[in-house]
Amino acid sequence: MVLSEGVKAPGFELLDSEGKLHKLSDYAGETIVVYFYPKDDTPGCTKEACSFRDSYADFKKAGVTIIGISPDKVESHKKFKEKYALPFTLLADPDHAVCEAFGVWGLKKSFGREYEGVFRTTFVIGPEGEIKRVFENVKPSDHSQEVLEAIAA
Repeated sequence: MVLSEGVKAPGFELLDSEGKLHKLSDYAGETIVVYFYPKDDTPGCTKEACSFRDSYADFKKAGVTIIGISPDKVESHKKFKEKYALPFTLLADPDHAVCEAFGVWGLKKSFGREYEGVFRTTFVIGPEGEIKRVFENVKPSDHSQEVLEAIAA
């Protein structure tokens, strides 16, 4: 079950595309957007990442940090970031433990096939570490604008 608004976000420690360790506690006192996505360099995930990239200056102006998390490995994130000039942090969760902690890992169906994977979900986490907003089943192409509008409201 996806975590709900008002609860404390679970702590995590994950590596970024350069192999540097990031902890949720590193962002204490900041508003952060943590978006979970299924796979680097796939059509929907690329649209979503590029949407956040194209809105990056607006997020920075609002004082908001963007973090993308997927089960891909560090090397995959590095290539994805470079290919699309993504200016924000991508974190590798290859054992999907953080995805599970946030409730975004589970059984999916596609073309009659069942498999486990990431539910495309975004969390806005406030300065005290509480979940302020949850976006489920997001539309990748214009999702960043939806998040920006929610933060501004």
